[in-house]
Amino acid sequence: MNRLLKATLFFAAIFISQLTIAQTAQYPLVKGYGGIYEVPDAIERPDPSLDYKIIVDMSTGASDPKQISRWVDNVARMMNLHGLAGVKKEQMHVKVVIHGGAIFTVLNNEEYQSRYQVDNPNLPVYQALKDAGVEFLVCGQSMHARNLKKENISPLIGIAHSALTTITTYVPQGYTLLKF
Repeated sequence: MNRLLKATLFFAAIFISQLTIAQTAQYPLVKGYGGIYEVPDAIERPDPSLDYKIIVDMSTGASDPKQISRWVDNVARMMNLHGLAGVKKEQMHVKVVIHGGAIFTVLNNEEYQSRYQVDNPNLPVYQALKDAGVEFLVCGQSMHARNLKKENISPLIGIAHSALTTITTYVPQGYTLLKF
């Protein structure tokens, strides 16, 4: 075999091996959102034998109201990362309490349209998260401060007395607090 053919075969083998290493995003628990990737070299992973109790304190708003909030998508990523490690949906007990600037991500389409002239891009993500077992609570105090009524909020979202009392209710029950 001549040198040119050997070199061509060598580089073709490297190219093909690189294609097999490349990954596409995975969505094990939240379908279509929060895409994540396998990390074969990871030495720390979620334990698939545990139940996870997580409360997410989401107060950061979207940087662009025409795009899915990275913080809403991050909840999907968190769910999918656990799922990729073998944690089942039934082992994930996740509550998201929404307040501050993040409150606008839970507006229904009519209210969102009136403010941003576009359908709320976060609602499909919230639906996929709800389908995966996540519960959402919007802070009633934040709603009051922004003159929002129940009819302005997506029916996917429950209303809490406050973010503060929701967090102080669930943390003593063993929920891990994450801040987004």
